[in-house]
Amino acid sequence: MSKHEAIEKNIGLMGILIIIVVSFGGLAEIVPLFFLDDTTKPVEGMKPYTALQLEGRDVYIREGCHTCHSQMIRPFRSETERYGHYSVAGEHVWEHPFLWGSKRTGPDLARVGGRYSDEWHRVHLLNPRDVVPQSNMPAFPWLEHKIIDEKLTPKKLEAFRFMGVPYTDEDIATASASVEGKTELEAIIAYLQSLGLALKDKR
Repeated sequence: MSKHEAIEKNIGLMGILIIIVVSFGGLAEIVPLFFLDDTTKPVEGMKPYTALQLEGRDVYIREGCHTCHSQMIRPFRSETERYGHYSVAGEHVWEHPFLWGSKRTGPDLARVGGRYSDEWHRVHLLNPRDVVPQSNMPAFPWLEHKIIDEKLTPKKLEAFRFMGVPYTDEDIATASASVEGKTELEAIIAYLQSLGLALKDKR
């Protein structure tokens, strides 16, 4: 019996060898990405989220916005014509976790920053059909009344700094004061208005 035949007839051995081959192939594809500037360095002009924007991001995640809205524009003309410059890895190096998504019940939000006014976002979040009559998005009226717990904000910035986001000691020290008395509605609007600005005007 040849070695090749022995492997084919031993399902356990074949399974182990398949795992080894796939592992090496995966490492060959993935490891180089950790050393490419395009995937590990932030794009020019990108800034970390402010304390208010970071709180808004947490509200965005908590309310499940990312389950209906993607934040990843694919490099196809049909997408770039509608949404703007396709998404690049350098825009997301400080995202923990990534919010790319793949389901678009609603439009992609990767470049929504600056597209609408704060007031438009306020009305849209409180009752979407006031600005988009055919919308099936739920309303979020409670965001207008919920106040951010500013005591937790510095800890959030510290956690992100631990993950490599360049927050300074001053950013952390002033985080509570910058969100004190702010509503969750103000926070999520600040977050939405920050999305995609680094590459928004580059085509």
